[in-house]
Parts: sequence; C-alpha cells; structure tokens
Amino acid sequence: MLSIASSELIQIFRNRLVLITSFIIPVAVSALFVRQHETFAAIGSLGYIAAIVMFTVAAFGLYATAVTTLASRRQNLFLKRLRSTAAADSTILAGLLLPPTAIAVVQVAAILTALAMVAGEPDNVPLLVVAVLATLAMMIGLGLATAGLTNSPEHAQVTTLPVTLGVIAVASWVGISGTEDLTLLKRLLPGGSATELTVNAWNGGIAVTDSLLLLAPTLGWVVVAVVLATRLFRWEPRR
Repeated sequence: MLSIASSELIQIFRNRLVLITSFIIPVAVSALFVRQHETFAAIGSLGYIAAIVMFTVAAFGLYATAVTTLASRRQNLFLKRLRSTAAADSTILAGLLLPPTAIAVVQVAAILTALAMVAGEPDNVPLLVVAVLATLAMMIGLGLATAGLTNSPEHAQVTTLPVTLGVIAVASWVGISGTEDLTLLKRLLPGGSATELTVNAWNGGIAVTDSLLLLAPTLGWVVVAVVLATRLFRWEPRR
C-alpha cells in the first residue's frame, strides 16, 4: 500500500489540474475566511467558518482529487495492472486514496489551527476532531461512488460539481441559519449534521452526548456511499 501511495503522491505534484484543485483553491478560500473571520463570524459564527473551511478542503482537496485520480488511473489501465498483482482491492484503493486524504487532514488541521490562533480556541477539540474525521470519511465514500460514474479525468470536472457545490451550500445554509427550522431536512442532507456538529464543537453550549447523535446521519451517508461504490465502481475503462 505504501509503495502505491508514494507513487501516487508524486503523480499529484506533477499534475497541475490536481495540484490546483488540491492546494490552491482550498487554501485560497480558507485563507480568505480566516483573514476576514470577524466579518464572516458576524454572518454566522466561528463554528460556521470552521465548517466552511473543513468542507472546502474536503470537497475540493479530497473528494474532487479522489474522483480525478481514480478516473485517470482507470483510463490509463493502471488500476487493471494493479489488480493483476497480489495486492487486494482494498489495498489498492487505500494506497491511491491515502495521499489526498493525508493532504486534506494536514490542510484542515493547519487552517483550523490558524483560525484558533487569530480568533480563539474551539470549545471542544476532541469533538471537532470527530467531526472532521466523519466528514472526510463521508467525502471518501462519495468519491468512490462518483468515480464509478466518471469516464475520464476531464469528465470528473463535471461529475464532481453536484456534490462539491452541494455540500458547501448545505454547510453554508446550516452554518448561517442553524437547525431550529427544518431540523430534520437540514440534518439529513449530506454535510448538514456534520456542519452542526462542527459548529457545536467550536462554539460550545451544547451537551457532548447531544452533539454525538449528529454523527448518525453523516455515518449513514458513508454507508450509502460505500453501497453505491460497490455497485458503480469499475476497474476497467467504461465503454
């Protein structure tokens, strides 16, 4: 797995499109939110900023990169060649997805640390870590499912848009308006409960046990995404 991951990491730094998607867009957007944190906190809260930063990195840096990577490796028959080796399917996928996942974790940690330094520390760091990990797991699952519908790296620019823009829109909606109205709908939408969990972890004022219940919808989306991935994912180029 590590040999596959190291090779994939090199490919990420060589691919300009992936480099822009993985680094420039998430970092630029996150830097804007952190720098203008007082303005955006007035619209929502510091927890809202943390949620938007997290989903920007997860959507652009992890999800879109994962779909592009898998589509590219399928198109050039690299997936097929790897599958002819002794490596298990899970090992192959883990090796390919480890670099963008590790990059996303580092980016989220660095940006949220910067936000904490300029705006004040979150109320519950362990709960925030749980929210981040659950969100990344959901986006990896959705990435595997979307990759099954993506014919090429160029096609990935289209197939990833609905989820990428959708989860960021949901995070903005929930982060700004809260969940007092349309509670069930907001929590069941992908990213809704994770946003609320992130806001609670940063702002505080909510019991930890109540917040942990918000993990259920996010983990539910992980299950749905994995089921879709097992049905849709292809190891050879789509005809």
